[in-house]
Amino acid sequence: MNIKTNIDQVLSRIEAASVRCGAKQPIRLIAVTKSHPLSHIVEARRFGITQIGENKVQEAVKKFINTKSVSGLTKRFIGHLQSNKINKCLALFDTIDSVGSLRLANKINNKAKNLGITIPVLLGVNTTGEAQKSGFSPRETESMLAATNLKNISVGGLMTVGPLNQDTTETRAAFKKLRNLKEELNKQSPGRPLSELSMGMTGDFEIGIEEGSTMIRIGTAIFGERGTR
Repeated sequence: MNIKTNIDQVLSRIEAASVRCGAKQPIRLIAVTKSHPLSHIVEARRFGITQIGENKVQEAVKKFINTKSVSGLTKRFIGHLQSNKINKCLALFDTIDSVGSLRLANKINNKAKNLGITIPVLLGVNTTGEAQKSGFSPRETESMLAATNLKNISVGGLMTVGPLNQDTTETRAAFKKLRNLKEELNKQSPGRPLSELSMGMTGDFEIGIEEGSTMIRIGTAIFGERGTR
């Protein structure tokens, strides 16, 4: 496996998808590094990756002990965050992209306030209705708007995961629902508009781009299957 070649191929597919659908929005590539060693992160950074996503705080604790040597890297938490891991998460990550409830948003806000910081976040939304997924229900607009008004978190947008069955019609519907939700929230909120849509992974990121994604989260297409090289 050649990480540089894989990154180049993903970037080419991003460009091709953008041209096909006439996408105007900037698209950030988040390299998902869970279950991959720090050496892969260092290599990816050498070939232009500036944003990485990790799913587990405990794995990040071990992995990120040496990442200060990797300059220009934004570390994004993209997994399910347990309340007892908030302090560690705030110490390790630059953003939390998976805030899936008002209760969790309030807890993060309070911890951030105690630390004297404001943490950028995305609100995670369960647009497929699958029971095994966490996240706000698309109907919880009041709770999402309440989260945007908290002082020590800065909500930049929304995040979702496509359906587990990877059906393209259902995937497109899930992504379209997130885009429509962002527009609805912006109409209801007088504050800073939400601008980010994080949707699309290795198997469906081109659909994400077509539906307005500004961030795609790619692991396998860059690093191969988890734990392999």
